[in-house]
Amino acid sequence: MISKVFYQGNLRTKCVHEKSGNEFITDAPLDNFGKGEAFSPTDTVATALASCMITVMAIKANQLNIDFKNVSAKVEKIMSSNPRRISEIRVHINLPLNISCNEKVLLEISGDNCPIHNTLNPELIRVVNYNWI
Repeated sequence: MISKVFYQGNLRTKCVHEKSGNEFITDAPLDNFGKGEAFSPTDTVATALASCMITVMAIKANQLNIDFKNVSAKVEKIMSSNPRRISEIRVHINLPLNISCNEKVLLEISGDNCPIHNTLNPELIRVVNYNWI
């Protein structure tokens, strides 16, 4: 994967996925001199965790022939100030699936072992709630 990041001024960047041409912008957050009109770079990290978890869970669901539609997540990012960094990410995944307990365990193990989960610093607090609704 190759991406390019272009500074746009006013603490905004444009990020472009080279192969597809898809792009998104980031803004510095309100509490760090920015406009807060888009995801901040740290917002993208926190959101990427949930996206990665859902993606690998969907891969496992496909292998188990489970219809994985209507799954969603809410992400909460908490920052610390000294040093300024993400101190905690809370992920609440809603899974409106009627599946067996064994399948639930397999999906949760998949989510807990996504590449981003395995890449983040072990000091980062991660709270994950799987809500089987």
